[in-house]
Amino acid sequence: MNPVPPRFLPHGLHFIAGIRTATEAQFQSAPADGPAHSFSVGTPALVDQACRAAEEAFLSFGYSTREERAVFLEAIAEEIEVRAEAITEIGSSETGLPAARLAGERGRTTMQLRLFASHIRRGEYLDRRHDPALPQREPLPRPELRMMQRPIGPVAVFGASNFPLAFSVAGGDTASALAAGCPVVVKGHSAHPGTSEIVAEAILAAVARCKLHPGVFSLIQGGRRDVGEALVRHPLIRAVGFTGSLAGGRALFDLCAARPEPIPFFGELGSVNPMFILPAALAARGEAIGAGWAASLTMGAGQFCTNPGIAVVLRGSEGEAFADAARAALEQVQPQLMLTDGIAAAYRDGCERIAAGSGVQALLASTCGLRNASPYLFRTTAKDWLANHALAEEVFGPLGLIVMVDNLTEMFDLARSLSGQLTATIHMDEADTQAARSLLPVLERKAGRVLANGFPTGVEVCEAMVHGGPYPASTNAGATSVGTLSIRRWLRPVCYQNLPADVLPKDLG
Repeated sequence: MNPVPPRFLPHGLHFIAGIRTATEAQFQSAPADGPAHSFSVGTPALVDQACRAAEEAFLSFGYSTREERAVFLEAIAEEIEVRAEAITEIGSSETGLPAARLAGERGRTTMQLRLFASHIRRGEYLDRRHDPALPQREPLPRPELRMMQRPIGPVAVFGASNFPLAFSVAGGDTASALAAGCPVVVKGHSAHPGTSEIVAEAILAAVARCKLHPGVFSLIQGGRRDVGEALVRHPLIRAVGFTGSLAGGRALFDLCAARPEPIPFFGELGSVNPMFILPAALAARGEAIGAGWAASLTMGAGQFCTNPGIAVVLRGSEGEAFADAARAALEQVQPQLMLTDGIAAAYRDGCERIAAGSGVQALLASTCGLRNASPYLFRTTAKDWLANHALAEEVFGPLGLIVMVDNLTEMFDLARSLSGQLTATIHMDEADTQAARSLLPVLERKAGRVLANGFPTGVEVCEAMVHGGPYPASTNAGATSVGTLSIRRWLRPVCYQNLPADVLPKDLG
C-alpha cells in the first residue's frame, strides 16, 4: 500500500472501469467549510460505458472464489484506512460532520467490509441444498437436484446524502454486492463528491492489488435526473440499491418496474420510527425516557433514517412530565449544521407543515437559518393524528411529535394505522408485559426492527440486524440494507439437475 498524504485535492473526474474520465460540463461542490471544487457532470453515455464494463467484469468476478472476494473486501478496508486522514479532512469540509463522527463512520465501513469477508468465507449464505437421485422411486424416479444462491450480475448503487461513508461509495450496498460477486456502478451523491472520489480511489487500488477486471467498480459523479434514469433503465443492470427520499426512491422504483425486463429495486426510503411508552414505564421513568428521547432525536441534527420522530404516551400528569422533560432537554440543544442546504430547507418546510396541522400544539418552536437546524417539539391527540395523514410523514431533522392517547385501546389503534417503518420501540416495565405482548404482533407487521427500552438511532452491523421494513420504509419488506443478510439481495437461487460433478460450480462440488 502506498501512503496517501493527508491533504487531498479532488481531481473531479469520474472512474469508468478504472479510468479517470472527464466530461465537459462541471458542477461545484457546496462544502460546509473550506473551498469548493469542480467536478465533472455525469452523462448517460458514461453510464453505458460503465455498465458494459461491469457486465464484462461479471464474466470473471461473478465466478470468482469466495476467498478471492473476501481478500478483495479486506483490501478495500485497508486502502480506506490508508486514506483515513484525507477522508476525514474532505468529509468534514463537505458535510460539516465532526471528525469524531466521520472516524466512527469510517470504522463502521471498514468493519462491515471485513464482516462480509468473514461471512462469505463460511459459505452458509449460499443456502446449499441437495436432494440425491432416487432412481428406484415409484411411480417415477427422482433426478439428483442441487441448489445454491448465485450472483445476479451488475448492480447500480446510489450514494446517500446523510452517510458519506457507510451508505455511500463503499457502504453497505456496494460492499454486499461485491461480496455476492456482483460488479457495481455507483452514482455518487453531489453532497460529498470529494469524499466519494477518495473512497473510489481506495476501491480501485484494491482492484489493482487483487488483479481484478477493472469493470468491477465504476463511479459516476453529478448529473441530472437523466443520469440516474439511464442507470436504472440500462439493460445490463440487474438490481438497484438506494437510500434516500421517498419521492426520489419511488420514482426510481417505478422506473425499475416499468423496464421491458423489470428488476428489483432495494430502496430504503423513510420512517418516523414511533416509540410507544407503556403505562408502568411512563409512571416509573417517564422523565428519563423523555430526556433520552430528546438526545436521540437531536443526534447528528436528526439526520438519521432511524430518528425516533414520534412518541406515543398516555394523557395525564405522567404524560405531561414526559413532555416537559423532553422539552427541557431540547431547549439546551444548540443549532446544528445540516448536511446540505437542500436538507435544511426541507427540514424548515417539514416543521411548517407539522405546525400547520389541525390540533397540533407547539411545545418548542425556534428559528432555523441557512444550513442550521434547531429542534422543534409538537403535541397532538390520537384523534387528530388519525385524521391527518401528513402528521405521519417523515421530517428529516430534529423534530419530535408527541401523540397523546386516552387509553391503550387508542394507542393500539394508532399503531395499526401506521405505514411501514424501519423501527418501532416499546418502553415497558414488568407490569407492562401483557400490554407489550399484545402490541408486539401489531408492530412486527409494521417494522423491520422492534426495540424494547432503548432508542433506535444506531444500527448495529452484524448477523441479525434488519434495516428495512414494509413500504414506505423500504421497497422490499423481505430485505435488509444492513447486516450480512443484505448480501442475499444480490443473489438468486439456481437449481442444478443431474449435472456432473466436474461441471458444477466449485461451491457445490
